[in-house]
Amino acid sequence: MNYSTLKKSAALSFASLLVAGVVSAQTDSVKTVTTTTMADTTTTATTAKVFGGRGQYRTWSIGINAGATSATMATGGSLNDYQKNKIQLGYGISVRDQLGHNFGLQLDVRGGKVAGENTINPASYSTRFYQATLSGVVNVATIDFIRRKNSVNFFINAGAGLAMYNPTGVRADGTAFNFKDGAAGTAGTDKWVKEYVIPVGAGVKFRLSDAVALNLGYTENFIDGGNFDGRTTGNNKKDHYSYGYGGLEFTLGSKSKPSLEWVNPVAMMYDELYDAALRQEVEALKGRVTNVENAVTDLKKDSDGDGVSDQFDKCPNTPAGSVVDGSGCVIVFPKADSTAATAAAYSNIQFEFDSSVLRTSSYPVLDATSADLRSSGKTVEIGGYASSEGTAAHNLSLSRDRANSVKTYLVNSGVAASKLKVKAYGETNPIADNSTEEGRVANRRVSFKQR
Repeated sequence: MNYSTLKKSAALSFASLLVAGVVSAQTDSVKTVTTTTMADTTTTATTAKVFGGRGQYRTWSIGINAGATSATMATGGSLNDYQKNKIQLGYGISVRDQLGHNFGLQLDVRGGKVAGENTINPASYSTRFYQATLSGVVNVATIDFIRRKNSVNFFINAGAGLAMYNPTGVRADGTAFNFKDGAAGTAGTDKWVKEYVIPVGAGVKFRLSDAVALNLGYTENFIDGGNFDGRTTGNNKKDHYSYGYGGLEFTLGSKSKPSLEWVNPVAMMYDELYDAALRQEVEALKGRVTNVENAVTDLKKDSDGDGVSDQFDKCPNTPAGSVVDGSGCVIVFPKADSTAATAAAYSNIQFEFDSSVLRTSSYPVLDATSADLRSSGKTVEIGGYASSEGTAAHNLSLSRDRANSVKTYLVNSGVAASKLKVKAYGETNPIADNSTEEGRVANRRVSFKQR
């Protein structure tokens, strides 16, 4: 397989991939979008949303163009192998898929002539060409802070493709040549030359309507060969030409959808943020937040300052400094009779079944015992007991817990812990018959032994 055949195969593969991409993009462009009926028109139009996807826009367009070709380039460079440039006609069509606000893929098919001549001899050339290229087109002004809808877009483009051309002309000796028939005495192939081409350009686009735009552009085309002008001399192994053009571009698709290329993202976001329905939802949310804040304030309100909110206070307006329970009512503590408490010091402390929690009825005895211990400095043994229900091990543990409950109360009331000795007796040493309920109640006790 020779080099030209390899390039032809690559071009065909490239075209196949392009067709597959077009079909895929067309399928994506028909996604269902929400439509709203505008009040001032009878046409059903799509309201595009920020981050709503490409399906809500028109993305495909087709264009036609015509202009002038030249062997010279605006960025500089030689006139190929000839000294004088001759302006010729160029023309083309394009198909573009806008992939985003500022980027699209464009297929260009162009044709025309490029010509030149020498000033000191009759040598001249005229090359007819056709080329197909796929380029990325970048819009460099998609955000407009002056207008709600873009009217002018500046763009740059670059890509690659395949050029077919046939140079013809007159040699320096005055004889004519046609490259298909053979150049410089070589045998002709009766085929057009095929070489890769790289187009790089820029331009400006003016929106005439929602469906039509005016394009003005300039493209420099770099040929992967030096025979674009019919001959290769010296180090001139690569030829080139430029194309300045004007044309019209037509956006395809339903008129109910906006064209993605001309959408201003800033204006879209502004409209979405100031949408009436959205503003109503925000106001409703503010109302709900206010209601929650008011409810929390009501829950925290405590008019009498007793630590229980008004919502749960069953005894409002309690005096300042009162000790209250969970319902906000004052707790009334029984007052111990000093004479009785003194007489009752060191009496047995009784407990409920299987419990080591002190009864409130035991407080007077414990307070009297505490007072005597603090004043006398005595040391006392606190003996814990249990009735005979349950296992002996359980009853021993229970009796120790009961003795420790009494010790804790006395220590908290000011008695030195070193003056209190705890001993667990379990179900031993009963003071009543464990076979009766009355006897078992008496045996659930803590006793004191003074030392």
